[in-house]
Amino acid sequence: MPNTRLTFKEMCATFDVTPRTLRYYEYIELLTPEKVGRTRFYSGREVARMKLVMRGRKFGFSLEDIRRFLSIYDEKGQMVQAKAFIELADRQLDTLTQQRADLDEAIAELTQLRDDMAAL
Repeated sequence: MPNTRLTFKEMCATFDVTPRTLRYYEYIELLTPEKVGRTRFYSGREVARMKLVMRGRKFGFSLEDIRRFLSIYDEKGQMVQAKAFIELADRQLDTLTQQRADLDEAIAELTQLRDDMAAL
């Protein structure tokens, strides 16, 4: 999408986010659209950054983690960014694995309690 420019409305529709969310992502410097008067245009670079933001949110990363990750590319390049991502991903995988274990335990307890009550 090198020559693609999306408007604010198109960006919201493309990523299924509210205008408030998109403005907030700009406020915390995840995105920096081109501004022409009061109109915002999102370049291919901003669309790619938004894809990374959305994927990061899907994986449970905080917005601050995502912001730091994106800034590494601009400041230190792709290799340093890749290393930082591996560390971030390892930490998140540990968190998600623990959450899954906690959920499995809760499901087992609730199932047992339900079965006990059904047997009364």
